[in-house]
Amino acid sequence: MTRNLHTRIDSSSLIWVTIVFSLVGLTFTDRSHAAEADITAKELVEAAIDQTRGISSYAEFSMVIHRPDWERTSSLKSWTRGRKDALIRFIAPAKDAGNATLKLGNKMWTFTPKLNRTIRLPYSLMSQSWGGSDFSYTDLSRSDNWLNEYDLSIASVTTEDDHKIYTLVAIPHDNAPVVWGKEEMLIRDDYVMLQHTFYDQSMEPLKTLETLEIGERDGRMMATRMRMVKLNAPEKYTELIWGEADFDVELEDQMFTLFYLKSGE
Repeated sequence: MTRNLHTRIDSSSLIWVTIVFSLVGLTFTDRSHAAEADITAKELVEAAIDQTRGISSYAEFSMVIHRPDWERTSSLKSWTRGRKDALIRFIAPAKDAGNATLKLGNKMWTFTPKLNRTIRLPYSLMSQSWGGSDFSYTDLSRSDNWLNEYDLSIASVTTEDDHKIYTLVAIPHDNAPVVWGKEEMLIRDDYVMLQHTFYDQSMEPLKTLETLEIGERDGRMMATRMRMVKLNAPEKYTELIWGEADFDVELEDQMFTLFYLKSGE
């Protein structure tokens, strides 16, 4: 596997990067376990986000789109930087290889090599299916929206298998540019997201992202197999299955550009 564009950050660089992110208000959570009694809903969400992204990350994963009469599997790679920037590229099958999505802050672009065309996605298209899956472009773009566009609260705390499970409710601000009336998350005390349910404006649940398997990747516990399913059609779903994942890697700035979106590795 080619690693010419990212390497492990040494300890001095990691300290410097952490200081920089602290200065701009993006300090990354350094807890290994929830403080239980005094942790807030916002801290839980921050930690859950950072658990799967770190300061930066590289991952290889599969996407399985299941329908009653067919099933398709794709291979992908992803790179993230902080909570706002990400690049996802299809590697296989051949007909999809090179298709890519770039997110920079609140902006998102797609590239289709067959058309040799880069498209900036307007907000009106963000609810469309991503790659023919049950995930939308909005789902891909929301890494820190919960922190900025929602009021977060802890609704309940239960214990299961020696872990505390926090039920969080996220209510969007009145002027938030979101389509959901409410979101509900189950987060374990080691910051693994167990379930995420999306409600419409009538407070009816529409779809759920559920963790099916949990494992360790690069020293972190995380969801390694997740399923997105629309509740009115449970026979149709999309699963994401993580292979390799590396965290706190050094990524070149050129990776998060429109040029690299088109040119690839």
